[in-house]
Amino acid sequence: MSTARRTSLTAAALVVAAPLVVSCADRRPEARPTPVVTATTEAPEPLTAQVARREFRTFTINDDVARAAGDERLALTWVSDGESPLTAAEYRRAAFDGDPVRRYDYGEPKLYVPKLEPDVYPQWFVASVPRTVRGEAESTRTVLMAFILRSPGQRWTLSLRTVLAPKARQPKVVTDAGGYATALTTSDTSVLIRPREMPGIQATVAAEGPDSVAAKVMRSGPVTTGYYEQSRKAKRKARGKGLTLQTVITATPYPIFPLRTEHGGGLVLYSLYRNSVTGVRDKEKEKGTKPSIPAEIEHLLDGTVEGNEIHVSETLQFAAYDPARPEDEDAPRPKADVIADAGGVYKAVTPPPKTP
Repeated sequence: MSTARRTSLTAAALVVAAPLVVSCADRRPEARPTPVVTATTEAPEPLTAQVARREFRTFTINDDVARAAGDERLALTWVSDGESPLTAAEYRRAAFDGDPVRRYDYGEPKLYVPKLEPDVYPQWFVASVPRTVRGEAESTRTVLMAFILRSPGQRWTLSLRTVLAPKARQPKVVTDAGGYATALTTSDTSVLIRPREMPGIQATVAAEGPDSVAAKVMRSGPVTTGYYEQSRKAKRKARGKGLTLQTVITATPYPIFPLRTEHGGGLVLYSLYRNSVTGVRDKEKEKGTKPSIPAEIEHLLDGTVEGNEIHVSETLQFAAYDPARPEDEDAPRPKADVIADAGGVYKAVTPPPKTP
């Protein structure tokens, strides 16, 4: 006979498993019938506002415990997708600088819980919440956080976290009589830009600037045309130092979280990669010149550049307002607006020189 019992204490995020006990009263070598094991499947827990509030609270408690202890391993059990490499880089930066990991105080969250079928995964919800960096005066900002549950029995994790721009206005997410939000499909055509195309549109504007065709449907700003200008200036600066710089922004495989807003629009949360390579120009290679290590990536390298290049990888996380598609094609067309951004460098490497 065997028995197993597991009790989940969500608030403390602890799992206690009773040991498997096996006993045989009769060990004589004789034939015995094989017992039939009946498997029972626990019904999935429906996603409700109460569940979302509980999981948000569970995350904030455990994240703060990890930050207070400087426990990177614990912190990583509560995050996924783009948040995983960003969290690891944050702990590594704190250890390199000899500083404690930042801790946060959260206010009362607004929870946007889409009405999803309980047996369809992944399940997800979005929280909009004021967050203050502990110990830093006047640091309160609104943070948008997307939580995900990929399958029954797994843990809810934080998939994406982005910060509302200081002067941005968050669009109103519409809810039904039961308080549920409406999730858009990533291929929804009722909005100006299909949610799955939002990362590509922003990446195109960042690469081509205000003259890009994509700029006709997305507003200029610090993280759209601003990225384009930033890249141009960085390339000019690199040339002045005998260096080359290549920057590419691409979509990620991470989830996209789209919600219906008032007036037929959408609030879309998504991520981008930005990868850059700083190298030495051919004439400088002959002199043995190596690129210097920028201060913002020192914690990711060992202080030396083995070859002639530095490769830097960033995960950037955004929220954008996606207006409704005009019914009249001749009417003035509104533009999508990126209203929140966060993220940063999570990896830096210096490959050895290429052999001829």
